[in-house]
Amino acid sequence: MVKKTGSKKLSTRTRSNVRCTRLGGICQSNRYICQGRYLKDKCSGPKTQQCCMPVGAWSILCAGHHNNRVRACDVHGCGAFNSRRGNDLHKAVDLVCDDYGIVNTPFSGSLAGPVSRKDPAGNQYDGVKLLSDVHCVKIFNIRPYRYIGPVTQGEVLGYLLPLQERFSGITSHLELQMCDGTDPSPFI
Repeated sequence: MVKKTGSKKLSTRTRSNVRCTRLGGICQSNRYICQGRYLKDKCSGPKTQQCCMPVGAWSILCAGHHNNRVRACDVHGCGAFNSRRGNDLHKAVDLVCDDYGIVNTPFSGSLAGPVSRKDPAGNQYDGVKLLSDVHCVKIFNIRPYRYIGPVTQGEVLGYLLPLQERFSGITSHLELQMCDGTDPSPFI
């Protein structure tokens, strides 16, 4: 399929695959091996055309860790996206970090101010919003060194606030929540 635009020809397939390529992926048939994860509905063509995201499109957030490890279940719950939290679903991903550990910027972009949220028990969680042309994420349980301005991937963002003081036995972690409520797992 080719669409004429003035004197140039634009492939509509290429244009509609932009949703995948802007995320850092490549559109391919899902019968091929993808070293990372497939994302659905990001590519043009048949349903078998899916967006293959590379492993760890974002850099490692917690200094001293060799990967972005999702918090397993402990006495206070589980850290995976859509895990049960009482009667609700956890619409974020918890990444294991050390109390007071350095948190790095996962992708280049701009800090867009402080964010906070309260859980049903009244506990408040503070963090920062990070934006780029492609991603918008809120990072909780951290104390950023600043709340506004440009940042580059891997730059020191702040440090992890201690959770052990409030929740004995919890695995210390930061929380990643996409601004639109989608699952951040394919990028970590």
